[in-house]
Amino acid sequence: MFTSLPFSAPISRAFETFTVCIERTVAAAAITGAALLVAQPAVAQDVWITPEKPFVEFDNGREFIVIERDQNPDSTIPEFFSQTSRQCPPFCIQPMDAGPGVTTIGELEVLEFMEEYVTEGRGAIIDARLREWYDRGTIPGAVNLSFTTFENPETNPFMSPVLTLLGGVEDAATGWDFSNALDLVVFCNGIWCGQSHRAISNLLEIGYPGEKIRYYRGGMQGWLSVGLTVETPTVPTQ
Repeated sequence: MFTSLPFSAPISRAFETFTVCIERTVAAAAITGAALLVAQPAVAQDVWITPEKPFVEFDNGREFIVIERDQNPDSTIPEFFSQTSRQCPPFCIQPMDAGPGVTTIGELEVLEFMEEYVTEGRGAIIDARLREWYDRGTIPGAVNLSFTTFENPETNPFMSPVLTLLGGVEDAATGWDFSNALDLVVFCNGIWCGQSHRAISNLLEIGYPGEKIRYYRGGMQGWLSVGLTVETPTVPTQ
């Protein structure tokens, strides 16, 4: 089963990476629309995202990103994600409902969220998987905050600064105020992966509003199954 991990050096490095990503995402709100470059796919496209949309472009505060579908008609899903019968537990089919107020979404809604929320500094895409999963490839622009980041609030040294970066305001008397917090899209490996559900459950327990959380149930398997762009993570520099 997925277990909580000690707060080791790798988690500390992941937190530092997340800090840079979120600070740049929020900073992007001040310049959105003023300096966006017009990026185009390198080749003519036969495989569009929708009949009206060949690609999606957005600025996540770190870089300008173009997402399109794989144009090779012979492409197949990577072997790792083609497996259908993983042992359950822990790889069990997850429910559509991720919690009170949480909206379950698909690929097109994730892309709309990138354009409407991430670009404006009002939202973040959270890869809730453990680092070893994230390193295999992720949705472009996502930041890695594994479900363990929001566990054990009494002893977790990263929870308070992470929640602050997400827009929460901590009050010693009343707890956390998330009224101005970022909207989130949370995902993991797919419908057989429970890491998103654990992350969302932890966030809700802390008090993060369900209305500010979107659950992308298809996850990496769904993303890859339609040939959307995948990013191999690198640690951003200051």
